[in-house]
Amino acid sequence: MKYQEETIEKEDFYQMYLDDLSEISQCTAAERELLLARAVKGDGGAKKRLVEGHLKAVCNMAAEYAGGPVPAGDLLQEANMALVLAVEEYKDGDFLENLETAVKKALEEIIEDQRQALKTGEEVAARVNVLQEVSKILAKELGREATVEELAEKMKMSEEEIREIMKITLDAISAVSGELE
Repeated sequence: MKYQEETIEKEDFYQMYLDDLSEISQCTAAERELLLARAVKGDGGAKKRLVEGHLKAVCNMAAEYAGGPVPAGDLLQEANMALVLAVEEYKDGDFLENLETAVKKALEEIIEDQRQALKTGEEVAARVNVLQEVSKILAKELGREATVEELAEKMKMSEEEIREIMKITLDAISAVSGELE
């Protein structure tokens, strides 16, 4: 229930953000050139307007990556950070091309990071499952709970690796029991 409420709140926030964007005018090419010239000289107001004037474009770029492992709100946040950095770091050249490159790179990196995190989580879950199976088998064979040393030997792992897997299991159990309270 809690997860469902958080998802609805995030969707509402995202929609409110999109509604707010409709009230901000995009930069025209002429305005962008004037603002870039002022921004390079350190004009904070020009930088702010450049960011505001390109939020819709960045939002559209982020939308192209939606539906994957990263929530739309997180994609949008990452794209917006890339926009701010692109404005701050701009010196010369094609601003729109630099912006598009920076945003796409940021979005692809966060997606890859999320994929790696999911893969790592799956690998850890698999190790936990194997440890539980080996633990049950050894308990039957030995007539008692296996020691960390025995588990490590059977699984061809170090004792430290076994302890880490056990810690992950305990942390997961604590987290689940904490959510149920």
